[in-house]
Amino acid sequence: MAKKAKASPPSASASTPTSSGKLVLRIKSNEGMKRSVRQTKSREITKAKQRKNKQKIDAKKPKKPPTAFFYFMEDFRKEFQEQNPDVKSMRDVGKACGDKWKTMTYEEKVQYYDIATEKRAEFDRAMTEYNKKMENGDYEESDEESEYDE
Repeated sequence: MAKKAKASPPSASASTPTSSGKLVLRIKSNEGMKRSVRQTKSREITKAKQRKNKQKIDAKKPKKPPTAFFYFMEDFRKEFQEQNPDVKSMRDVGKACGDKWKTMTYEEKVQYYDIATEKRAEFDRAMTEYNKKMENGDYEESDEESEYDE
């Protein structure tokens, strides 16, 4: 005995036989799925925007100093440009600089590490000063003073 196929709603996926004996494939509608995906994405976006809005840039906060490698890169770039005036690509300069840094011994790198530690000590002193002033309320910044808020 042949079972009679139930009439399924258009959003359900099922293969149902027709009167001619052919199978007809009904495709499930993606509307429900799309809506739920859109809702979760919008929630993620709003959370990300909230986090971004909370992080305000403080122009008076001291910047972190560069590492020893960046002080080396300044010197290396000058020498490399003098020796290879035809090379204009920063990619090539950076690659050559990285290769040179890797092959250098610790004794050759010490001068750059010394510069970096001095700058780091200056930064630490500036940060302690900044934090003390923030605690005292000397650096309290209103919305009107900020050049980044619009």
